[in-house]
Amino acid sequence: MDFSLFAHMERIDEGQSQKRLYEEFVELCQIADRSGFKTIWNGEHHGMNFTIAPNPFVNLVDLANKTENVRLGTGTIIAPFWHPIKLAEEAAMTDIISGGRLELGIARGAYSFEYDRLADGIDPFSAGNALREIVPAIKALWKGDYTGEGEHWSFPKTTSSPKPQQTPNPPIWIAARDQNSHDFALKEGCNVQVTPLWFGDEEVISLMEKFNIACETHKEIKRPKIMVLRHTFVAETEEEISQGAKDISRFYCYFGAWFKNERPVEQGLIERLTDEEMAKLEMYSPENMRKNSIIGTPEEVINRIKLCEELGYDEYSYWIDSSMDFETKKKSLQLFIDKVMPAFN
Repeated sequence: MDFSLFAHMERIDEGQSQKRLYEEFVELCQIADRSGFKTIWNGEHHGMNFTIAPNPFVNLVDLANKTENVRLGTGTIIAPFWHPIKLAEEAAMTDIISGGRLELGIARGAYSFEYDRLADGIDPFSAGNALREIVPAIKALWKGDYTGEGEHWSFPKTTSSPKPQQTPNPPIWIAARDQNSHDFALKEGCNVQVTPLWFGDEEVISLMEKFNIACETHKEIKRPKIMVLRHTFVAETEEEISQGAKDISRFYCYFGAWFKNERPVEQGLIERLTDEEMAKLEMYSPENMRKNSIIGTPEEVINRIKLCEELGYDEYSYWIDSSMDFETKKKSLQLFIDKVMPAFN
């Protein structure tokens, strides 16, 4: 099983320097590059200091010049925010600049806050249709001339200029949750990304079951890869572990607030949650995060990740976004490298 790092700039208050946050992001990626991680994933979000990621291709091109070994993935491009020609060309150029290291992850998106601002308030169902339209379109544009005749995009005969370095194209990954999205990924010859979010191992098992059903339904198609993304924190004392669970609890409280899209947002910062408000969100409680997320000593984390390996996941992605400070993230990542990864290699 391969390991990857899923990382972004994240900012909860205006006191944090965005330049410094980017420097810290790069340093974490460079640690992963030196330490046997296969891929670094960086996603796309807009207008949100919670996850600062306006264009992952920009970050990946910069990382291409600052890393040597890792593959560089979009985790993920939001389909309804892109035109197929623009996506095909920017991905191809990134693949060339990175020396053929691009992994292209694509999703429908999740936040209505972003849909309202970049896609005329599109609903999740229509966003899913945009995903299903853009994937075959970009593959056709990489292959040669293609005329767009879809529901979301129509355009005269065009090709991607340039073409990607990898042939026939960079690996494409689909963020999947329901059975239909797993089936779509299989039929398009794409790999699959899943995350249980704040849920526990039962969701990890359920997501793999959906993937296996898709593989069984489409036996004529070679089995693609599947990656599981999980919030991960490694520490050696119960005090540190308890604080890590509190930090990831706070992350999900803010994640939920952004997802509900009901609180005021000023300068990219959502109205601060009070301790009382967060305490009422039982599903995100520190106790549930300790149980459901991959939080614990190296030995505990190894045992939890073994389940992913036994289920057949090809890649485990360490989700480091957590509202923790940089030094805490760095210490946890180094413990993961030194004491967890060797158990799988």
